[in-house]
Amino acid sequence: MEGVIDAVTRELLTARPGFDWTVTEFVRVVDARLPPRVFYKHCPELETGANATPTGVPVHLQLLGSDAAALAANARQALKLGATGIDLNFGCPTKLVNRHDGGASLLRRPERVYRAVRAVFDAVGERIPVTAKIRLGFADRQLAVACGQAAEQGGACRLVVHARTRNEGYRPPAHWEWIGKIRRHLAIPVVANGDIWTLENYWKARTLSGCDDVMLGRSALADPWLAGRIRHWQRTGERLADTTWPMRAEVLQAYARRQRQTLPERIVTSLVKQWLSQMRQRSGEADLHFHRVKRLTTLDELLAALSASTPPAGQ
Repeated sequence: MEGVIDAVTRELLTARPGFDWTVTEFVRVVDARLPPRVFYKHCPELETGANATPTGVPVHLQLLGSDAAALAANARQALKLGATGIDLNFGCPTKLVNRHDGGASLLRRPERVYRAVRAVFDAVGERIPVTAKIRLGFADRQLAVACGQAAEQGGACRLVVHARTRNEGYRPPAHWEWIGKIRRHLAIPVVANGDIWTLENYWKARTLSGCDDVMLGRSALADPWLAGRIRHWQRTGERLADTTWPMRAEVLQAYARRQRQTLPERIVTSLVKQWLSQMRQRSGEADLHFHRVKRLTTLDELLAALSASTPPAGQ
């Protein structure tokens, strides 16, 4: 979720009921303690002292790295700045991150997961919770259970599991039943993640994994109403109507209005297109609109086109 989940996005996604907590984009830790400005950039909620979105949904700070001592130092820094939870990322599959010994690269040796979690737990674990996210492994699933156990033994109080290996990336299918294999060996809560795009996906992921909770990533961007739809179904057994294009366009326009207060318009234009590109993954209507606006270069043109039901002039 690097580059797509900033504070404005968190605010918009949690504006309606559905989410219990959120996680920041990862703070990349190498070999030194980072200055406060880096933490505030990734988690502006720290500066306000709320550590939550405007609707009160908690925001947990995520760290990514492999140097246990550096992770511990930055966890202490985050605690000093007011963080109320530290999440450790062992799931990022990108080549750049893995080439620099971060994210899912640690899953090749469970003892490294243990050392990283233990260092952070020893630094802050008695005062704020430490959680972790993993995949089913790096190249294969042979160490899936061992990595989950390593995180628990290190001190993680909750584990999110993405139901693919690093080498599988985001290619379907998601192996939700493998999350269940990990869960049965752990005493801490396990949260299922991966390919939960619909109510049916949600129920199947819960059924096959045995998990009580799920985490939404790309699907929350694709359909900002999905979490609320799941929550409504949980409480009432009723299905809410599908998300319409005007609903999606409204979110994109609200996002643009907020971002243009602090960012150059060309950057905001790019960011809006980036979110729309996420929306098109499971919506033919959003895909059509993406192709209608992808060549527009000014923000006002783009926002006007998002409101239109017909192609913009010249498209």
